[in-house]
Amino acid sequence: MRFISAVLAALLSLTLVTAPAATAVQVERVSRAELLERAESWRTANNGSQVPYSMQEYWTDGYRQDCSGFVSMAAKLGNENPWGGPNTVALASSDYTEPVAISDLLPGDLLIDAVDEPGTDFRHVVIFEKWTKDDRSEYLAYEQRGGFGTDHRPLTYGLEPNSAYQPYRLRNVTG
Repeated sequence: MRFISAVLAALLSLTLVTAPAATAVQVERVSRAELLERAESWRTANNGSQVPYSMQEYWTDGYRQDCSGFVSMAAKLGNENPWGGPNTVALASSDYTEPVAISDLLPGDLLIDAVDEPGTDFRHVVIFEKWTKDDRSEYLAYEQRGGFGTDHRPLTYGLEPNSAYQPYRLRNVTG
């Protein structure tokens, strides 16, 4: 009996060790144009005004009203988890995104600061729309920012040397 138990335990552990790991979370596909349209929708979703920023509150669509909840909504990443969409650290993981070069940014790509360092801006994500200057020193982006809410403005996050912001491409975006 001990021998059979030992064999079964060995087979079970071998099966668990060799089982393939999931490489990405399964989410709905979204086009670049639709992602940007969804981001734009939060600029007037609050009776003609922007959705207010909150790390604790959830908008009527079930997404958290902070930057990562906003990106999750725009990119159709789902809001089933208890946080109203993946947080900024999760967005920077291979479950949802892959790194790209700044020079390769396309509409709907993200710039993410997934680092939480005391005394600095901490964890934030914005949606890249397009370059505003020929020298690529500024871009137009959508963001959900504290003290304001949903915004669409020129930014330079990630363009400074040694910036904590890194460029990423969402795995579920098409086009």
